[in-house]
Amino acid sequence: MTANYEVLSLLIHGPSKAGKSSLSFTGPFPMLVLDAEGSTKFLSTAGFGSEKKIKKMFWDPIREATPRYDGTWDVCVVYVPDWQTMKMAKERLTVEEHDFKSLTLDSVTEIQRKCKANLGRAAAMQQQDWGVLLHEMDLLIRGFRDLLTLPNPLRTVTFVAETKSRDGKWRPYVQGALETSMPYWVDICGYVQQLTDEEGTPYVAMLTRNHPQYEAGERVQGRLPGVIRNPNITDILNTVYEK
Repeated sequence: MTANYEVLSLLIHGPSKAGKSSLSFTGPFPMLVLDAEGSTKFLSTAGFGSEKKIKKMFWDPIREATPRYDGTWDVCVVYVPDWQTMKMAKERLTVEEHDFKSLTLDSVTEIQRKCKANLGRAAAMQQQDWGVLLHEMDLLIRGFRDLLTLPNPLRTVTFVAETKSRDGKWRPYVQGALETSMPYWVDICGYVQQLTDEEGTPYVAMLTRNHPQYEAGERVQGRLPGVIRNPNITDILNTVYEK
């Protein structure tokens, strides 16, 4: 198998209940979701407002080999109670064959908290601890993103994050230097919010261009609109590669 060059990495952030997890379910199937927040238990359709029902299976990467797709499921869910589960999932995806076309980490904010807990520093952090935390998270996030460069079926990797206002701008909520560096590691950084149109119909909007109030941007040469209504990751991928 050769590497697939039509791939896309995304970082999406936004307020609570804005539709970030639902958006992450719109990637190509079969999909792997590393769920550190329990958000997948309520998701049963392929995205906001979709009528397509999805079938789930569950995987424990510590005790089980990487599952192969057999047509009986759409989304494979890994519940991530601790840092060891997250690292083992990355290791298996790196060295074992798989059939996943899309991968979601939901959320990197909670995953970083689990990394801090693994360091024994869930409360007060010393200066040297921040260096270790940044190193571990850097290896993890870049490692998952770089799966797109390996010979496997992956087309998209999506990182979901909480959002937090700092210096008058809403940014992906990760602590330390990751707040500044993560948006540069991906192809698209999108700010997601839920709005209502003039007729009172709710919809999800994703900002993809630089904005003074929201951290957003893309490096796909303007192939996407600045604001995408009811975004769909599979559609975004196809648009970027003109399909």
